[in-house]
Formats: sequence, C-alpha cells, structure tokens
Amino acid sequence: MLLIEYPKCSTCKKAKKYLEENNIKFTDRNIITETPTKEELKEWLNKYDISINKLYNTSGMKYRESNLKEKRQTLSLDEQLSLLSSDGMLIKRPILITEKAMLTGFREQEWKKVLEEE
Repeated sequence: MLLIEYPKCSTCKKAKKYLEENNIKFTDRNIITETPTKEELKEWLNKYDISINKLYNTSGMKYRESNLKEKRQTLSLDEQLSLLSSDGMLIKRPILITEKAMLTGFREQEWKKVLEEE
C-alpha cells in the first residue's frame, strides 16, 4: 500500500496514525517532494475508475487562489492531469493506493471497509 500525504496536514496525520495503530503496512510518500506524476495520476484514474474531480483539493488555498473551480471546467483531461502533477498542494490528500482501491481524503469508516476487503 502507498500512502501519499503532506506531513503537516492534520488529516494526513490521522490517516497515518490509523494505519499504524491497525498494523497496516504501507509505504509513505510526501506529496510535495514526490508529487504524483501525470502518468501515475492517469494510471490510477483508469485502474480504479475514479473521476478526476476526486483528485482536486478544493479546500486548499492554491485551488481557491487560482480560481480553479471555474478554470478547470474548460481544461481537457490531459491539461487537468498536467496541472495536478505540477503542484502537490492542488491534490486532495491523503491518498491511499491499495491493490483494489484508491482512497482520497480520510474517512475512517470508508478506509476500514476497503482495508477489510484487501
């Protein structure tokens, strides 16, 4: 399993703590220093059949300051993937990549359900 997180994010800290307390093995990756590439994002969207909308950190300052709510409506999928891969702060976090699922954000009940099925 791969946990992509921002170390200063309180939600990411909760997610990491949850995994550790439940003895779930994972590899940790900093979303800022190792931002997911355009190719990775595209692969995950296809593999897990997820909408690109789930990848946006809509509550983030950079998202709001850049007026991305409006701008992204006119961008192609390829352009959106390029945008997201250019700045980890635009991507919703944490992200957990498992064999069967990709989870964005941390909702304990959702994570518990998915991880029980792994």
